[in-house]
Amino acid sequence: MQDWKDALGALRASVPVDETPDMPAPADDAPARQSLIVLLDKKGRKGKAATIIEGFSLPEQEVVDIARTLRQRLATGGSARGGEILLQGDRRKEAADLLRGMGHKVTVR
Repeated sequence: MQDWKDALGALRASVPVDETPDMPAPADDAPARQSLIVLLDKKGRKGKAATIIEGFSLPEQEVVDIARTLRQRLATGGSARGGEILLQGDRRKEAADLLRGMGHKVTVR
């Protein structure tokens, strides 16, 4: 009988490695650096925290794609509407780090 560490090692060895890059690079036709604001909001959410990212000047579909990447990388829920991204929970630092990695200028409040 295998112990759980051996079983986990065997499982990891059987999973294929994805060679695609983790974060999309900024598009050539998009502004290379946008000034984005990352802030925490609790109003209207029964006291629960939400991280808001605002200041996008990109087309709505690109904002939706960035939101999808952030949700996947941070393993949290969220949405993109009206040129801003909402992430569930206080994820200001992590979101700011990922956005900087995508080439955006970020201010955290």
